[in-house]
Amino acid sequence: MKNIVKKENAVSRQFLGVDFVVLSIGKDTMVTKMLYKTTDNVPFHNHPNEQSGYIISGQYRLKFGGSEYLLSEGDTYSIPADVSHSIEIIEAGEVVDVFSPIRQDYL
Repeated sequence: MKNIVKKENAVSRQFLGVDFVVLSIGKDTMVTKMLYKTTDNVPFHNHPNEQSGYIISGQYRLKFGGSEYLLSEGDTYSIPADVSHSIEIIEAGEVVDVFSPIRQDYL
């Protein structure tokens, strides 16, 4: 468990070609910062983790539950566990995501 992580100690990772950093990890939650580029492609996928996010910068088209949402700086979202979703990167930027439970495939 990493309750406190200084930015210089954040662990860089990649998933589906998207760069991100693992920030804090608690008993039941994980915080990550996604570093989206316009060339990134996140196709429909699902996972057993609830996912909530906050848009720091950039512009995105998030699709899930039969709807699509145009998101930009200051917007937030929550995707229930096991729900198929995708994200299109319209403008490069950063997004903070919180997962519960911890995503084992991000460790």
